[in-house]
Amino acid sequence: MERSTRVSVFESDKQAEIQLIKSKLDDAQIKNAIENNYLTFTTTPTATSLKVMVKLEDEKKAFDVIDAYLQQNEN
Repeated sequence: MERSTRVSVFESDKQAEIQLIKSKLDDAQIKNAIENNYLTFTTTPTATSLKVMVKLEDEKKAFDVIDAYLQQNEN
């Protein structure tokens, strides 16, 4: 079984924001997964950081989708 390298393309502590980015990547047919990590220093122990992970070979395409979304919603 081939194991592929996954990389983080977006991080946030806001569930709604993570879901929106996940949806944009799904629409672009980029397989992705959400990982949940506890934040350590400078935060409360209950705070979490969510990461959207994609395959390394999909990283550039994922960043293009995310950048387009962020630019669109900047105004």
